[in-house]
Amino acid sequence: MRIFLIAGEASGDRLGAALMAGLTSLTEVEFSGVGGPLMEAEGLQSLFPMDELSVMGLAEVLPKYPALKRRLNQTAEAALAFAPDILITIDSPDFCLRVARRVKAASAVRTVHYVAPSVWAWRAGRAAKMARVIDHVLALLPFEPPLMTAAGMECDFVGHPVVAEPCPSAADAAAFRARHGITGEPLLMVLPGSRRGEVSRLTPIFGEVIARLAIERPDTRLILPTLRHLAPLVRDMVADWPIEPLILAPYEGQTAAAFTEQKACAIHAADWALAASGAVSLELAAARTPMVIAYDMNWLSRTLISRMLKVDTLTLVNLVSETRAVPEFIGKACRAELITPALLKLMEEPGAQVAAMETTLERLGMGGEAPGLRAARAVLNRAPTCRLQGR
Repeated sequence: MRIFLIAGEASGDRLGAALMAGLTSLTEVEFSGVGGPLMEAEGLQSLFPMDELSVMGLAEVLPKYPALKRRLNQTAEAALAFAPDILITIDSPDFCLRVARRVKAASAVRTVHYVAPSVWAWRAGRAAKMARVIDHVLALLPFEPPLMTAAGMECDFVGHPVVAEPCPSAADAAAFRARHGITGEPLLMVLPGSRRGEVSRLTPIFGEVIARLAIERPDTRLILPTLRHLAPLVRDMVADWPIEPLILAPYEGQTAAAFTEQKACAIHAADWALAASGAVSLELAAARTPMVIAYDMNWLSRTLISRMLKVDTLTLVNLVSETRAVPEFIGKACRAELITPALLKLMEEPGAQVAAMETTLERLGMGGEAPGLRAARAVLNRAPTCRLQGR
């Protein structure tokens, strides 16, 4: 089979890599498209660096619109030239669905979108619009398929790949601590996002939290994982923090898989986390690392989105477990004076989130077939038989 894939950010790169591994195990397949280091490790040669697409929010997109439009044209043309059996777009709907629309208009290619739009949270009309260009949706959350089929698309719940990723042992976590000179001190992981805009906006707020924390818990150590291209920015922004964080970033020559393993050890070694909203909350849940979630956007983006929200939480652990176990500070509430007390309380009661984490992982497929393989089976099972013959 010939499959063209598009991912636009780090979480999509992880999904794409697991899907590619699943497809490769089931059939002979040739890949092309756009992805990050994990997808490249599975055999994709990306058309251009994926991080060029990692932009979120109306105010953030507008200045980069000309460059994004050029990449959109390039990607659509490359997809048509590749003549794939299936086009698989992964999250990043603002970019991916525009490419799918152009490819669908010029060909009969089957289209699959990996990650259902969060119509349960805001902009319910997105599903119907997506159905005009997408044939099949791979859903991460168990309550999403009925919403997609009602809009006219095929949909399979495949689970989240976080439930199938290797889990470091207690010995691995202890070795990580020892390697970085962290002995008996409490360790807080700080995760200000994977996009440049997120890091620029959240790191100062998180820094104010750390300044307040340093007064109450001066013995706390910090670790801050980031991406290689963001590491210089992060180092500059944390230079004046009262507690110096250990910045964990891929070093020259380190494979994406090796860094992912190193980051997983760090997550398991941490006692707590202060994190941006997003898929990282599931990584923390898999490690049973209790967390506080905080997130803010540009004023314009925040104002527009807040008027459309239909839910009172954006944290996946809260949504999937149907609890509000994880403290969350979104938009106007993303302020150090509100976040710090919640973090200090979490440090005193770290076990309060465990039940919600375990429920979340169970509902996302923990203990079953790997989600990447389930996603691959779903793609192949729903593909027209004629496309599979002779490949």
